[in-house]
Parts: sequence; C-alpha cells; structure tokens
Amino acid sequence: MTTAPRTQQYVLTLSCPDKQGIVHAVSSYLFITGCNIEDSQQFGDHDTGLFFMRVHFSAETPVTTLEKLRASFAAVGDAFRMDWEIHNADQRMRIVLLVSKFGHCLNDLLFRSRTGALPVEIAAVVSNHTDFAELVASYDIPFHHIPVTADTKARAEAELLELVRAEDVELVVLARYMQVISDDLCKQLNGRIINIHHSFLPSFKGAKPYHQAHARGVKLIGATAHYVTAELDEGPIIEQEVERVGHGVTPEQLVAIGRDVECQALARAVKWHAEHRILLNGHRTVVFA
Repeated sequence: MTTAPRTQQYVLTLSCPDKQGIVHAVSSYLFITGCNIEDSQQFGDHDTGLFFMRVHFSAETPVTTLEKLRASFAAVGDAFRMDWEIHNADQRMRIVLLVSKFGHCLNDLLFRSRTGALPVEIAAVVSNHTDFAELVASYDIPFHHIPVTADTKARAEAELLELVRAEDVELVVLARYMQVISDDLCKQLNGRIINIHHSFLPSFKGAKPYHQAHARGVKLIGATAHYVTAELDEGPIIEQEVERVGHGVTPEQLVAIGRDVECQALARAVKWHAEHRILLNGHRTVVFA
C-alpha cells in the first residue's frame, strides 16, 4: 500500500514598500514550488506606504523543507525589498513567562498552554519572588528565582537573557512582572517582549489604580497588551479589552474584573504572536487575527 505524502504547514509573513505585483509574485512562487495556499491576508497602509501580508500554506515533505523554502524565497524578498520570515506553523513557540506577586495572568497562561488553547511551549517561569514556585512546579515547568534590586538589576537581566538564549526562547511575556525593563534589554529583545497593563494608564498611576478608578467613578475597565520598548508602557499596542461596570461595584470587584480583562487581552496577544499574526508597523501593529 502506498503511503500518502505528508504535508507540512508553514506561515510566511512580510512587509515591504507597497507596489504592484507583490501578491502575484508570492502566489506564483508558492505555485512553482508546489505549495498550496491555505489562507492569505494582506493590508496596504496608505499612511506609511507599506504593504503587509501573511500567508498560511502547505507543502509536501521531504520534497519541500523549511530550509529550502527560506533559501529559494530570498530572491523574491530581495526583488521587493521585503522584511520577511517563514515559520513552521506546526511548531509550538517556546516562551518564558515573567511574574512578580500577582499571579492571575501566570495561572491563566499556564492553563491555556496545558490545555492546548495556546500554541506555545513554556520553557520556564522567571520571578523576582518565590510566591508562585509551587504553582509552576505543579505544571512541571522550571521555575527560576532571580531577585532584582537596584544593585543587581544588570546582573539579573543578564541572567534572564542567558536563559532566553540557552532555551531557544522566541518570546518573553511579562505576566504582571513589576520591574522596569532596561533600554538595553528592550533593544536586544525588540519585538519579542509582550507586557500587559490596565488601560487607565496614564490616568491612574502608582499604587492601587483600581481604587483610584473607583474614586473617580469609572464606567469602563480596560487592559492593554503591547510590545515592550524603552518608552515605559508606550510600545506598539497588540490587543485591548474592556468591560463595562456600574456605579454599584466595589473597589475589590473592580480589581477582580480587571484581572479577568488583563488575562483575556494578554492571552490573545500571546496567541497571535505565536501564530505569527502580528507585524510591526512603526509605533503600531498590523494584526491578522
């Protein structure tokens, strides 16, 4: 009995100056190389003059491999001055989670990963405290306690970066990690760190933002997931979530609602990044969700 050829799933993402012929060139390349387009999305930004595209395609193996695809597509990329990547769509992205003393986002991401709701492999959890060591151990994931003080900050970040490199990590997620990332680390991991914060910023800074919001009688609770840059909480926005609240909610209820909203926004941002659905567009993002 003849065994049917095995197909491999890939994702091509690209951005380049917008001009005629880009879609034709990409689709022609995939046709010539024996690939089949499963899904294609594109966007032309009239403000920046850039074109963005995400193509999910399949190919038979071992005739077509990731290495062969990357090597042969280079000519197309050069012709259109593309910033492009091709990824194995079946490979779960390796990530590291950073957390401090608020564990709701950590717990949510651990559970979603375990149940397959997130296409990621959590290589490790890093914290400047030990509060969640037992929780992480219950998922059989390595836990790294890296304390951070003003005197040890540089050494702590160097240890984190070494872990990222040693574990072949593609994404760092700040799951309520209450430490400011240095400019140097932001540059070294540009486009590879996602943070979550409540959308009250910059209106309600400092301690107990939800209590501040309650005192002002807010009607919407929100959260924003974004890439981390040297500008604190000003990185390109990936996803936002809101929940309407009434006048009768207590500060404690606002905190609980806010935690749920933060979990939802962060989980979607991590999922879209892991599925290669996000392309940077200056200070903004293009999200092919």
